[in-house]
Formats: sequence, C-alpha cells, structure tokens
Amino acid sequence: MRSVRIGVDTGGTFTDVVMVDELTGELVTTKTPSTPANPADGFLAGIAKLGPLEWGGSPPAEDDEPLAAISGIVHGTTVATNQLLEDRVEDLGFITTEGFEFILEIARQSVPDGYGNSYFWVKPPRIVPVHRVKTVGGRLDHRGAEVRPFDEAEAAEVARWFRDRGVTAIGVCFLHSYANPAHERRMRAVLAREHPEAVVSLSSDVLREYREYERSVTTLIDAAVKPTMQRYIANLSDRLGMPYSVMKSNGGILSAGEVVHQPITTVLSGPAAGALGAALIASTAGHPSVITLDGGGTSTDVAVVVDGEPSITTEGSVGRYPCKIPMIDIVTVGAGGGSVAWISPEGTLKVGPRSAGADPGPICYGKGGTEVTVTDAHVFLGRIPPHLLGGEIPLDVDAAAAGVADLAEKLGLTPERLAEGILEISAFNQSNAIRQITVKRGLDVRDFPLVTFGGSGPLLACRLIDILGLPAVIVPPDPGTVSAFGLLTVDVKNDYVRTYVTRELSLETAADLFASLEREAAQALEREGFDEPVFARSADLRYYGQAYEVRVPAPAGPIDEDWRAEVLDRFHQAHERLYGYAYRDDPRHAVEWVNLRVSGIGPITRPAIRRRQPGDVLAAGANEPAVTRTVHFGEPYDAPVLQRATLDPGAVVHGPAVIEEYGSTIPVHPGFTATVDDFGNLELRPASAATGSGPRSGSGARRPNRDEGRDGLEGGASTPSGARP
Repeated sequence: MRSVRIGVDTGGTFTDVVMVDELTGELVTTKTPSTPANPADGFLAGIAKLGPLEWGGSPPAEDDEPLAAISGIVHGTTVATNQLLEDRVEDLGFITTEGFEFILEIARQSVPDGYGNSYFWVKPPRIVPVHRVKTVGGRLDHRGAEVRPFDEAEAAEVARWFRDRGVTAIGVCFLHSYANPAHERRMRAVLAREHPEAVVSLSSDVLREYREYERSVTTLIDAAVKPTMQRYIANLSDRLGMPYSVMKSNGGILSAGEVVHQPITTVLSGPAAGALGAALIASTAGHPSVITLDGGGTSTDVAVVVDGEPSITTEGSVGRYPCKIPMIDIVTVGAGGGSVAWISPEGTLKVGPRSAGADPGPICYGKGGTEVTVTDAHVFLGRIPPHLLGGEIPLDVDAAAAGVADLAEKLGLTPERLAEGILEISAFNQSNAIRQITVKRGLDVRDFPLVTFGGSGPLLACRLIDILGLPAVIVPPDPGTVSAFGLLTVDVKNDYVRTYVTRELSLETAADLFASLEREAAQALEREGFDEPVFARSADLRYYGQAYEVRVPAPAGPIDEDWRAEVLDRFHQAHERLYGYAYRDDPRHAVEWVNLRVSGIGPITRPAIRRRQPGDVLAAGANEPAVTRTVHFGEPYDAPVLQRATLDPGAVVHGPAVIEEYGSTIPVHPGFTATVDDFGNLELRPASAATGSGPRSGSGARRPNRDEGRDGLEGGASTPSGARP
C-alpha cells in the first residue's frame, strides 16, 4: 500500500488540506469550512474529504478499500494566535524577583501616531493585573552568579497564594535567569509541590535572552496559551488516534507531544507555512527572492524571501503583545475576503480590520451575514463565480447586490462605484503591508516579484502591480492550499539562544557556549527521531552604544580567529546594507557581541515540484465550451471565463478575463496578461511589459470565438480580450 503525508492548515474561514504521495510526489488538495467553535472538527472533516485512508482514527468502512496509509500529518493551527488576538488572557499570574514587581508598568514607551493625542507617551496595557504579581527573594548577577540565595519559604507562600485563589496559569521570570536558570527551576519545584494543578512557564525555558520586559511578557504569553493548547492538542490527538506534528513560527515543525510544552512557538503557525511553501514554489521556478502574500478570509499575511529563505525576526508581536521568540518576519493586515466595509463617524468608507469570518460570513454566504464584505464586492462585480470550491458552496449574488446597493445609497454612490471603492481600499491596505515589510526594512519593493496565494490572495494582484510598480505577480497552482502545501516542506527545527554581552568574546567561551547550545538541540532532535541533526549558528552583534542588534549567520566548523573575522565581516556588511554605513576600521566604534544562537534542524524530504508538459492538464473541464461573464473593471466587460486546469505551459491569457480553479480565482484586468510557466504558475504582468508595447486599456477587445480553440484559446496558446457589452 502506498504511503502519504498530509498537511492541514486551519484558517479563520477555511481549513486547507494537501496530501502528497511519498513515492510519486502526486498532490491532492481540498478545502472545507473551518469550525471556530472546535477547530478539530474542520481538521478531521478535511482529511475525510481525501477519501478512505488507513489511519489511527475513524478507519474506512469495511466496503471501502483504503487508498493509502498515512505516514505523517503536519498541522498549522491558529488556536494560540486567535486567543491572543481576541485578548482572551484570564487567570494569569506572574512571579518575579523581589523589588522588580513593576516591570510590566515600566515596559517600553513609544510615541503614538499623531502628536495631537492627549497622551504623548503610550505604554501597552498590562497582560497581568497588578494584584496577581508576586515576588520572591533571591538574586543573580548578569553572569549568573548568586548574589542572594533563593528564599524557598517565601516561594512556598507565593505558590499557596495562587493556589488558594485558583490561578492556574503562572509565568516565572527572575532577574538574569537567562544566565543561570537555577532559581527559576527551584520555583517550579515549589509550585509542583504546593500547587500541582498549576501550568507553569519559566523564562529560562521560553526565552533565554536578556531584556527583562520582553522576556517577562513572552513567558507570560506562553503561560496564557498553554492551557488552551494543551486541551486542543489532547482533544485532537484522541480523535486522530495517531502522532502528528505542529508548525512553528520559526519555520520548523515539532511533534504535538513536544509543542504543548512550548505553545508560544505556534503563534504564527499557518502564515509561516505559507511563506515557506511559496518560497519553495518561487525558487523552483527561478525566483529566489520574492514577496509572499497570503490572502485569506480574515487577514492578509505578507513576508519577504531573500535567496530562498524567509526573513526571521525576534522583534515580532501578536496583537498588542511583544513576542521575542524567533519567527518568520510577517506583517499581518485585516484585509481578507471577509473584511467588512463600514462608514466611519466622519462619513467616509472604511474596509476592515473587522471580519465577518466564517460564521456568519459575507452576505453572499447566505448564513445570516448582514454587512457588506470584500467578497460581496467581488461577487457583485463578477470577478468571482457565483460559488466557491468548485460549486460546493453556492453564493447568493442577489443578496450581495442588495447589500452593496443599500450601503451605496447611504454614501450617495452607485453600487458599482461603491464595490470598486471597497476593492481599492483593500488593495491599498495590502500594499501598505507590503511597503512595511520592504521599504521599512530597507528593501526596494520594485526588485521583488510578488507570490500571491490563499483563497483571496490573487484577486487584487493586478491592482498591486499598478500601485507598487511590481515587476510581476506569480500565482502558484492551487493557490488556496499553498499554506497547507508549505507544511509538507518544513524541517523539524528548534532554536536556542544564550545572552553573553561583551566586546571581547574569547574563542574558548564562544566554543563552550555553542557546544552547550548544540547539545540542547541534539537532545531535542533525538527525541524527535533524528540521529544526525544539522546545526545552524548565528550571532547578534551591534556597535558599542547601540540599543539593538543585527543578526548574522555564523560559520560552522572550528571557532578560531578566521571564524571571528568572518562573523565580524558579515556584521559590517549587514549593518551597511540595513542602515547605509559601517565602522569597519574605526577603533572608536567597537563591536559588541550580545547573543549566540543555534538552530537544530532535522531535515525531511520535500515534495518535488515537477515541470509540466503540454497536455498535462486535468481532465475536469477540459472539454467544456468557452463561456463569458459580465465583469466590471472600471466599466463592464463581456470577459471570457477560463478554467485554469485547461491552460498548458506557455499559454497566454489577455485581460480582461477571469481564470477560475477549485480554491481561488484570478481576475486579469484590461491591459494585463497572464502567462503559464513550465511549472504551472501564472505570471501576471502589464501587457506593455510582456510585449514591449501596448496601453493598459480595453480598446480593441472582442468576444471570444469558440472555433479558435479550447475555451477560447487562440490555437491553445492565448485568449483574446473581453468585449464591453
């Protein structure tokens, strides 16, 4: 019996599933509506749609011959993310060093947008109320030496205080515990003895890195989501009946049994998988450096890939909470298909960030939604079909039109103008997220093609080219399931860090610290079944006197003077690239080492992305006659509607046109072309860029001639433009 691996990505609106045959590399994809009340229901429903499979839970009926045996499942989950975004942080306690009980008040201060604000200095709200902060005596210095002994009697009193008040999620962060975890581990032992029901997170386990406020908040986030994640993982494990892995924010995966001990690592689980999947697809097609845009029902997630690797940051946040764990650098904006259009108190049209989600969803879903969304605007303008998922979910076009007309009347606009205004605002919201991840990082957005995916990702592709001056937009095959595909491309990966601030890092100390970190990584990977792990070193450095660091990769091999010189040279280069200057030969600006890092990697075999040959298309829809639909692109066009499965490599589609497939739709605007590359990707470009001439307009457009080729293809190679009705 053949063996398959499955990736399941739970989003706010849909749960996406991809199955890969481990022998042939064949991919099978599907989608099912998400179930926010219990995401495990959507997870299992998605796997069931793949057909009868041999697995731990719900085996196929006796009369169903199993198609394959499941060898592994990887899950991208939003359980932890949603809890933080919805501010569901309750019954949380904090234990810290005596004299530092106000660390959450001190926090970090920032200047708000707009100086007319009545509060010039703004601090984030507390994650733990002040009456649930307790301190324990004892003190370590910045190198981990004990200054005052740990006060075990006081620790026991604090543990009993939380027990008596039913506070069961507790974060522990003692001063300088990144250098020596001994006091925190003794506190955990006291809690286990005095308050055994408590779920405890230690900062020395969560983030062994200096900066007390960020380490405290990151530890408290881990403690806050740990009970929820433990319940979810346990429930899904019982129903699934077999081991599985969970996607982490750093671009790696970890077994479900291990991830419950560090749930904070899953906070950007799904978006991280999408960026990795898109990176592999793009690099295979010859685009190693791209911007990725994952458009879903609730939000849009944007990342940058340079030389095949997504950018990693430890300066991220989830909602209002800073989160310093390593994560793929992703900017999220509330600009998904379910984003709600509304009128501000000033009488202007706004779109998002609030979303109609999966339930009740947009008006056109027919599930009780009453607010116009981005999806309703697309349906009204004819840019998406009157159904989703190949007809599985019918859409109520008339209800969407009535909702758009009602909102348009309130603003004194025509329905068409309102719907196009909604899409224009959504496109600018997405473009602002792209600028934030590129321009604000010192990158020129015009140097990067955009890889867009997700159910709503390709819908605004042509407008983003116009707004940002992008060279091209690449739409992978099955864009609606790229995040789930990305789950199957991910190695097992754990990150370890040790703070050691010095301007004179001895080679012996560096070797000892890296050896210690690599031992930790090797032990964790051995538990995951990897006997030959791969280690990736890096270091955070800065010029003396700077407040923040620049991370650079550190070479493998012996740690000697050549190794030190290479790391320093990489730091100078990275600093100059980011900020425009470097102090290579200036003794007044010494380099300071701050953090040493190791990523332990357990490599997996990635699915192969094969070239496609002419005629290598799906049978479904291949012989259907060409159709047209009235589609609005500023004005109405009688545009050809094509099935993507019928387009061979080299085929060129001229806008205006609409290209449909199971999980997504690609509107090709007037003056744009969509070309199918050798791997089945669609490359959208302005017609002038593709041909070297030609204005972006619909002039000269005509109706397709069904005798010109399959689905209106001219000789099977291209499509004519649509005609204005």
